[in-house]
Amino acid sequence: MRAAAALGGAAAMLAAAAPAQAADVVITVTDIRSTKGVVRACMTARADVFPKCNKDPNAYRVVVPAAKKVEIRFTGVKPGQYAIALLHDENDNGKADRAMGMMPKEGYGFSRDAPVNMAPPKFKDAVLAIGESLSRLTIKMRYFL
Repeated sequence: MRAAAALGGAAAMLAAAAPAQAADVVITVTDIRSTKGVVRACMTARADVFPKCNKDPNAYRVVVPAAKKVEIRFTGVKPGQYAIALLHDENDNGKADRAMGMMPKEGYGFSRDAPVNMAPPKFKDAVLAIGESLSRLTIKMRYFL
């Protein structure tokens, strides 16, 4: 009886010590207004760099051609808390173009459909939990102009 309990305890300790499995995150992007340019996606676990992600060397990034139907796949994602930002970079210049220095001219979208109120959303409004299995979500592209 003691041997069985010891083996069960050892198995539990080994399972707890096993590294978390990486998974894929698949995003379906809806409401894209044109097939011009590309859709840029970034996913970060750092609130201090969201939504740009460019100062996070561990952020996941994907760029895909714009199309009527866009699917984005982040592969090998470690379990954790992440926020996702999308940009429909219609002229493919690598940045979010703005009118009068503040109004976005290109499409954008965020995980959890985080609200945009005179500024990009806060990380806490876009954050979601990614586990060890495939995660699927939909993000609606929004346009200000």
